[in-house]
Amino acid sequence: MKLGIVGLPNVGKSTLFNSLTKAGAESANYPFCTIDPNVGIVTVPDERLKLLGDMYHSKKVTPAVIEFVDIAGLVKGASKGEGLGNQFLSNIREVDAIVHVVRCFEDPNVVHVDGTINPLRDIETINLELIFSDIEILERRIAKVGKQARMDKTAAKEAALLERVKALLEDGKLAMAFQPEDEDEEVIFASLNLLTAKPVIYAANVSEEDLADDGAQNAGVAEVRKYAAESGSEVFVICAQIEEEISELEDDEKEMFLEDLGLKESGLDKLVKASYHLLGLISFLTSGEDETRAWTIKIGTKAPQAAGKIHTDFERGFIKAEVVNYKDLLEQGSLAAAREKGLVRMEGKDYVVQDGDTILFRFNV
Repeated sequence: MKLGIVGLPNVGKSTLFNSLTKAGAESANYPFCTIDPNVGIVTVPDERLKLLGDMYHSKKVTPAVIEFVDIAGLVKGASKGEGLGNQFLSNIREVDAIVHVVRCFEDPNVVHVDGTINPLRDIETINLELIFSDIEILERRIAKVGKQARMDKTAAKEAALLERVKALLEDGKLAMAFQPEDEDEEVIFASLNLLTAKPVIYAANVSEEDLADDGAQNAGVAEVRKYAAESGSEVFVICAQIEEEISELEDDEKEMFLEDLGLKESGLDKLVKASYHLLGLISFLTSGEDETRAWTIKIGTKAPQAAGKIHTDFERGFIKAEVVNYKDLLEQGSLAAAREKGLVRMEGKDYVVQDGDTILFRFNV
């Protein structure tokens, strides 16, 4: 999974990136501190892996990972070259979803590029810049396809779709509101990789005081939540400054620190949940002496395709999947004991893999 982080300058974007990835991206109290895109890989916290790894005495435990791409802060007029322009948006065209960091905290010591705190205005500013960037992409594609459209029906269909999407964006709407009319249009639309078509997770960045009650008393957070609900997006509340402090601690210290703050989970945990939920993802597990590993798949994935995540040969030669829920496996202490209790099922090609399934694939090529 790949997530792109966007936001205005000085909203806590790079601080959040640093704390999530410990990549040490420069973060300072002035705009455009991040010039080159920062990329960091984060392991997905999953206590199931440690428990299964301990049970099997696995030589290696491999969690699922998320790749974060942090780009320079956008400002109003970025598409016309204001600030650092929008040249860095190309770096997040390939991401699965966008994490939009929105400032919901007051701090006279941290300047805001527009002078005041207004989360909805900030969201609107970023959305407009993403729309302008998408229109640029569409105009280039229209110029290319338009020449072929007179001679070729397929090109003509694409040209018509491009014009419809462009009209939608010029109306100030996001590309996620576009409705393809058939499968061909779905394929063309997906190939455009438009930023405003990507799912969005809003990270409402609050002060430490607002973190304990998950921003319940923060008017800005309430506005962001309302906006996100209307657009089918996810929201999580975070204090980037606290996350940075948490990132410096060892695991056992983290738990105590979170407890002292009255928190049940870190910002990374919240973000992982939000992104998995938004993108419709789950994890299945494989476990043994050599390795215990989490594999990320879409909800609704069938056993052969899940097997293909591990290796294409597994999918091609799929015979059966030996499936047991990780809790049952841990309770019984071994796969053999779980088999004896009838907790291990042999599933075929039509089995839809569930979150937390521990699977041994049988295949022959």
